Amino acid sequence: MNENKTKTSFTGVVLLLLTALIWGISFVSQSEGSKLVESFTFNGIRTVLGAVVLLPVIFIRDAVTGRSMTEEQLAERKKNDKKTVIYGSFLGIALCLATNFQQFAFVDPNHSAGKIAFITAMYMFLVPVIGLLFKKRVPAFTWICVLIGFAGLYFLCIDDRGLGAITKSDVLAFICAIFFAIQILLIEKFAPECDGVKLSCVQFFVSGIISCICMFIFETPELSGIKAALLPILYSGIMSCGVAYTLQIIGQQFCEATISSLIMCMESVFAVLAEAAFAAWFAMGGKVLSLREITGCAIMFAAIILSQLMEMKSKN
Repeated sequence: MNENKTKTSFTGVVLLLLTALIWGISFVSQSEGSKLVESFTFNGIRTVLGAVVLLPVIFIRDAVTGRSMTEEQLAERKKNDKKTVIYGSFLGIALCLATNFQQFAFVDPNHSAGKIAFITAMYMFLVPVIGLLFKKRVPAFTWICVLIGFAGLYFLCIDDRGLGAITKSDVLAFICAIFFAIQILLIEKFAPECDGVKLSCVQFFVSGIISCICMFIFETPELSGIKAALLPILYSGIMSCGVAYTLQIIGQQFCEATISSLIMCMESVFAVLAEAAFAAWFAMGGKVLSLREITGCAIMFAAIILSQLMEMKSKN
C-alpha cells in the first residue's frame, strides 16, 4: 500500500463515523430480530437484501460510465470485476463468520448486551495485533489511543459489577471480534484495488448465500417469524449492510486500519444512545444514561479526537 493510503483524511473519518452511527442504531434492530427469528435466518435474509439493494446502483452507474469508455478501458474494468469477485468472496466469508457468531451471542439466554458490545469492540485492539503478524507497523500514539478507547468502552458497556464469569455468549462475541478484525484488515488490503460498491455487493452475496444454506440445514425458517421481524430485517439489510458496510469499504480507503477500527468502535456509543432513544420514543420508561455511560462516551470521543490530532501532527 502506498504512503498516501496509510494516512487518515477527513473524508475517511466522516464516512466511518456515519458507518458507526448506522451500525449503532442497527444494534437495536439486531437485538429485536434475535427474539423473532433464528440467527442464520436473520443474517441470511438481511445480507442478501443488502446485496440486492446495491445491484441497481452498480448497473446504472456502469451503464452510464461505460458509454464514454474505450474498448481497452472496458476490458480493464472487466478484469478488475473478476478480481473484485475473488476479493469480495474472502470478505464475505469473514463477514459471515463475524455476524453469525455475534448473532449467536445474542441468542444465548445468559447474554449481556453490554458485554457483547464490549467484547465485539475488541477488534479495535485485535486489528493492530493481527497486523503485527504481517509486519504492519503501528505508531505508539495509535496504541495509546486504542487503550484510551478501551477504557471508554469499559465504562460504557460494563456496569459496576464488572465482567463477571466468562459465559458462552462472551466466547462467541470474542470469536466474532476476531473475524471482524480480519475483515477490516482484508478491506484495507483489497479496497484500493477494487470498486468499493461492487466489493461490498459481492461480500454480501457470499455472506448471505452461506447463511441461507446454513439456515435451511440447521434451522426451520417460518414465514410468520420473518414477517414479524420485517422491520429489523429491512433496517439491518438496507442500512446496516447496503449502506454502512459500503461506507466502511470506501472510508477505509482514506483511513488506516487501526484508526478505522477505533472510529468504528463508536458504534457502541451510538448503540447506547439509540437504545435510550428507542425506549423513550415507544414510552418504555425512557432509559436515562448513567454517569458511568456518559463518562465512557466522553472518553471514547477523546480517544478519537486525540488520534486525529496526532495524525495531523505527523503529516506536518
